[in-house]
Amino acid sequence: MRQVERALISLTNKSGCADFAEALVAMGIEILSTGGTAQKLRDSGIAVTDVSDFTGFPEMLDGRVKTLHPLVHGGILNQRDNAAHSRQCQAHGIKPIDIVAVNLYAFGKTVAVPDCTLADAIENIDIGGPTLLRAAAKNFQDVTVIVDPVDYPQVLAELRAQGNTNLATRFRLARKVFELTSAYDTAIAQWLRTVDPATNSYFAGTDDHA
Repeated sequence: MRQVERALISLTNKSGCADFAEALVAMGIEILSTGGTAQKLRDSGIAVTDVSDFTGFPEMLDGRVKTLHPLVHGGILNQRDNAAHSRQCQAHGIKPIDIVAVNLYAFGKTVAVPDCTLADAIENIDIGGPTLLRAAAKNFQDVTVIVDPVDYPQVLAELRAQGNTNLATRFRLARKVFELTSAYDTAIAQWLRTVDPATNSYFAGTDDHA
């Protein structure tokens, strides 16, 4: 069983994240993070590498582009037992990312505000988060993906016991990802059916203006 080397933590719901990250660091696991999560972890005295330093490419476009980079997604998606993947990663300096702890922008809470505008809603459609989650879930054979703080204790217990999580745990957590991203996209699609983009007004009494 391969030892976990590196975790990417980028959270909207930061409940328990400092304790989780501190436990990872105590096991010698490097923490990558972004934005507010990185600041919270640093404020808690936890050593963090900014994703922008890891990739050598800055966050840009008002934060719309943070983690969309081959060094991040190559680190998540490479199959550790695939010799061709290993050669390509070595050639391009891609380091493994073994844990992805991410949850998504609070789109539902944003649009629940009565005066929410279309522009506000659009900026709360998460792009990088679902991409990270889906990549990690697709590669559950090698990567542990966490969308819910309730799963931190089990992940930590398995890491402490054997240096990595069990396949059954990784598979269960991958299923949770696709349940989350499916519900997230459904909520976005349903809300967009209620808005006229030309006038930024709502369609009274219906969720379908077709």
